[in-house]
Amino acid sequence: MSDLELESRPNVGEYTVSEISGALKRAVEDQFGHVRVRGEISGYRGPHSSGHAYFALKDDRSRLEAVVWKGTMGRLKFRPEEGMEVIATGKLTTYPGSSKYQIVIDNLEPAGAGALMALLEERKRKLAAEGLFDDDRKQLPPFMPKVIGVVTSPTGAVIRDIVHRIKDRFPLHVIVWPVRVQGETSGAEVAAAVAGFNALPFDGPVPRPDLLIVARGGGSLEDLWGFNDEALIRAVAASDIPVISAVGHETDWTLIDLAADRRAPTPTGAAELAVPVKADLEATLANLGARLRNCTSRLLDRRRQAVRAAARALPSPDQLLALPRRQFDEATSRLARALIVSTERKRARLGAVRLSPATLSRRVGDTRRHLDRDMARAQSALRALVRERRVHFDRVQSRLVPEPLARRHAAQRTQLGSLERRGLMAISQRLERLRARLTQSDRLLATLSHKAVLARGFALVKDANGAVIKSAGDVAAGAALSLEFADGEAQAIATTGGAKPRVTVSKPSAKPREPGNQGSLF
Repeated sequence: MSDLELESRPNVGEYTVSEISGALKRAVEDQFGHVRVRGEISGYRGPHSSGHAYFALKDDRSRLEAVVWKGTMGRLKFRPEEGMEVIATGKLTTYPGSSKYQIVIDNLEPAGAGALMALLEERKRKLAAEGLFDDDRKQLPPFMPKVIGVVTSPTGAVIRDIVHRIKDRFPLHVIVWPVRVQGETSGAEVAAAVAGFNALPFDGPVPRPDLLIVARGGGSLEDLWGFNDEALIRAVAASDIPVISAVGHETDWTLIDLAADRRAPTPTGAAELAVPVKADLEATLANLGARLRNCTSRLLDRRRQAVRAAARALPSPDQLLALPRRQFDEATSRLARALIVSTERKRARLGAVRLSPATLSRRVGDTRRHLDRDMARAQSALRALVRERRVHFDRVQSRLVPEPLARRHAAQRTQLGSLERRGLMAISQRLERLRARLTQSDRLLATLSHKAVLARGFALVKDANGAVIKSAGDVAAGAALSLEFADGEAQAIATTGGAKPRVTVSKPSAKPREPGNQGSLF
């Protein structure tokens, strides 16, 4: 080996990286075996998936890495939060993997109650600004719930006090959702319990509660810190089921008391707010029932007396019906007389009307003239309508093109033919009705004519002037008479006058009179 090589070799021992890291670890742990460090939490993101928590403690000039193992996290009295000033107790050590030193925390507490209260006030202002503590969103607990859900520890005295007080006041169904009421996970468990009760279906195997009680015994601010959890406050504010908060004693308060629909001073007080006293309700119901029966009885008595008084004031049925009965009797007597008078009047009016062949002939002639006039008017109107339509069609024809004009003329011609047929049909029907009336009048005239009487063997006696002789006293001796038979006339001379004249019949005339020149039998 040359002298140059011997001079360049340093007179210092060699170490590996692991040896240096181990030596530093031992030196730090020996010098700072157990320390208390005050600082602000920085970079906290909650526990890792492994359950450990990694963050840093810092002040205005330096930064110290920190770790909380999974087993220690469950024993902490409150949950670490970003920006919180704390006092960490633990062992200072190094992490050879990254040449960093860190503190392994065994205990963590706020840097004085003032810091914790400041954090609580800041969270309270934040949630109040969102309206989670407003009174208008709070619900009224039901007066008589059927099922009550209790969120608390199943092993403490709180659940026994609640169940015992509910059993004494108004026994009903109580469902307990077991949770931790202290420690880092208490807030999350209580929030999950409130959300779980709200998620129960109405007709599921587990009945849905009508009221929730979140309860815990008294403790320090650190012990009750889980009930200030932001997720729990939001779950209580969003609950569709009314919530009663019974956390701590009367002097203790947490944020859940502000978000709940009702706050009870103690868990026992929460049970008293939840249910009424059954015995008091039964007594009140019995009292109200007795009052209702008494009121009903008194009302019936008063109404019965009023009915009796009204019945005494009313007249008897005979008195009520006396006047109508008399009016009915008077109307009955007047009705008989009125019927006789009306009959006589009708008979007199009918007797004043004299029917004769001349009257019927005149009416038939008038009807025939009216019929002829109407027929002439109808035919004239029809011809005028046809002429008017023809002129209108000719005028329109000049304005139309040949093909549409032909179609329109055809349609109008069809319409005109229909109108003409309807007019002729109407005229024909009118003529038929008038012909039927004329035929009926002719039949009536033939029935009333004296020809029918003459045909039965009677004769009509007339004087020389053609006047009808109605009695024998009107005949003078030697008077010339005319006897009209059904088949002709004969001339006669009365041989005597008086009541029984004898008549000498001369040769009948060759030609009978026309029916239109006949005299009247009446």
